[in-house]
Amino acid sequence: MLAENAPDWVPAQRMILVTGGGLAVLLFALVLADDSTRAVLFIIGLALGIALYHASFGFSGAYRNLLTKRDMTGVAAQIVMLMAAILLFAPILAQGSAFGHGVTGSVAPVGVSMGLGAFLFGIGMQLGSGCASGVLYTAGGGNIRTILVLVFFCLGAFWGSLDIGWWQTLPGIGSVSLAREWGWEVALPLQIGALALVFSGLRLGGWTMRPITQWPTGLTWSSVLKGPWPLFVSALLLALLNWATLLIAGHAWSITWAFTLWGGKAATLMGWDPASSPFWAGGFQQGALARSILSDTTSVMNIGVLLGAMLAASLAGTFYKRLPPSPGPLLAAVVAGLLMGYGARLSYGCNIGAFFSGVASSSLHGWVWILCALPGNAVGIALRRPFHMDVAKATSST
Repeated sequence: MLAENAPDWVPAQRMILVTGGGLAVLLFALVLADDSTRAVLFIIGLALGIALYHASFGFSGAYRNLLTKRDMTGVAAQIVMLMAAILLFAPILAQGSAFGHGVTGSVAPVGVSMGLGAFLFGIGMQLGSGCASGVLYTAGGGNIRTILVLVFFCLGAFWGSLDIGWWQTLPGIGSVSLAREWGWEVALPLQIGALALVFSGLRLGGWTMRPITQWPTGLTWSSVLKGPWPLFVSALLLALLNWATLLIAGHAWSITWAFTLWGGKAATLMGWDPASSPFWAGGFQQGALARSILSDTTSVMNIGVLLGAMLAASLAGTFYKRLPPSPGPLLAAVVAGLLMGYGARLSYGCNIGAFFSGVASSSLHGWVWILCALPGNAVGIALRRPFHMDVAKATSST
């Protein structure tokens, strides 16, 4: 069935499928010609986009339902994803290498600026109706409003990079890895136990939960190809694909560095001098600005997610969603993008790089990030109404 506001004719969806497939093949060839490892990561990005779209796997809708409807379905799927990722990451990070190269987890400093950044990101999640991964897969699925969020996400991330030096002077305790402090034999069961306690506490506290393992339209070849998928399936796939990223790239899945880079590249085209910013004066940042975005691993994976979602949406017949009729949601999209971009830069990542990959890596930062982002989500939910965003129709899809 076509989504609301989607073109009501099959040829349009087929054209999008052919276009997306052609772009994917072309970009794969271009990346492969430069680096085979990055080409594999592009394929992983495509798979991530399909897994996210076909299950409508998101974070902002899950938290909105948790806080307004006492529905823990989306959060339960995240708990499954986190548990699986912790179990997959632990032996690799304990070993410290894979396929002859080193691997490092997503461990970042904990401090005042990090907490504030996560809080701002949480507000933006609700105004944007999507987190970093949600913005990518809904934009790839043809949501015009979300494309606006993405543009301002890049601008906000670049803005944050210009201010990060001052924010880092605020108090903090530095990077804390639970596995490094206590060993994986303690960190692994500790984190699994904490997630189990969260799940049990919500269930005992009266939160409701819809099935996450059942195929909504039955398990058929058509439902596998076109969706929708159970949240459980996508949760496991996201954990597995993040693990594959760790093995191949040497680091866990992240998203928002690419948005910062895209914003920086746009600024240089408009005459901005990178030497004027301490953040961009570093060798890595200058090299990234000088090279093509296809030479940047995170950018290649993000493009893969966009195209994967585009393919999934066209297969499902749901590609394209018109702009909202009133200006309120569009203004909210601008504010959301700026808040998420700026917040992600301050908090060393988003719901993926900081929370998902951070917890999987036993980083204290990942746990503190979600504790600060949830109050931000509550504020963001309250701000949806002034922007004429319909909270009543919210689902766990983004």
